[in-house]
Amino acid sequence: MYMALTITDNYYFGFIDGEGCFYVGIVPSKETQNGWQVAPFFKVSQNPSGKVILDGLKKRLQCGYVKSNDTHSSSDKSLAFVVRNLNDLSTKIIPFVEDNLIIKSDVLNKFKICVEYMLAKRHLTKQGFKEIVDIAYSMNTQKRRLTKEYIFDIVQKKSSQTIRQTPREIGVKI
Repeated sequence: MYMALTITDNYYFGFIDGEGCFYVGIVPSKETQNGWQVAPFFKVSQNPSGKVILDGLKKRLQCGYVKSNDTHSSSDKSLAFVVRNLNDLSTKIIPFVEDNLIIKSDVLNKFKICVEYMLAKRHLTKQGFKEIVDIAYSMNTQKRRLTKEYIFDIVQKKSSQTIRQTPREIGVKI
């Protein structure tokens, strides 16, 4: 006889505390004025046999998507539940876990600050962007491809460039 699986919020809290990732990426962008995009996301991964957990979390939170965890490695068969939408991060993910994490509570608090800055459009200012980068680089211990110094150097160069327009010469025939 098959019994329906009931997953409690407490189970999800423990699962997220152990396997979850709150991350703020800083990625190059040609569409932004300073040349960088702030890309926050939440992810929790599981081996394929635990897909029911990821699907249940997606259904419980009413957001995000389930995908292959690592598209670059054919040997990694794990799956991930991912949320990238800023509004969903702010109104669904953060409130769900805010008072229920132990191990990742510090990282969550930093992530929340970054999301709040973005909602207030502070990431579009030079100072706000710098603060987000500083917070983001203090959150996760894995090595990032680009250093903060490199990012700040590019921002400084972009902001010091001035757009010069030469006035048109208007010829008038007499």
